[in-house]
Amino acid sequence: MTSEPAHEDLDLDAIEAVYEFVLPLDEEMLAYFREMADVLVERVGVSRAEAVARINATYGAGESAAWGVGLMAHELPEYWAYGTYYSPDHRDRLPIGDPTVDADIDFSKLPVRPAPPKDSPFWTLEE
Repeated sequence: MTSEPAHEDLDLDAIEAVYEFVLPLDEEMLAYFREMADVLVERVGVSRAEAVARINATYGAGESAAWGVGLMAHELPEYWAYGTYYSPDHRDRLPIGDPTVDADIDFSKLPVRPAPPKDSPFWTLEE
């Protein structure tokens, strides 16, 4: 008699975390990176897969990760998330997630950075 694996014992969040972002993240930074993805999904309107791909392409490349993702948490997730989607405006500014500071930025006129190529390793989730 063989026993079936106990699927109810699997931590699906932990399994997803292994494949969602391309750099190793502790639980705190995983939550922070997921908040950045939420910003892109909820405020910009991209799919979760594209949000994660943009974050991976920007912060998962060796040089970006080398300076330490722990430093990122000193800013709002919006600060980093917007930079993965928008290019600076004509005054060389990006939105930072602070409504007062961002009040005079016209989001509809900000240049949009291209998403990473679909065949790149940064696309870890299906659309």
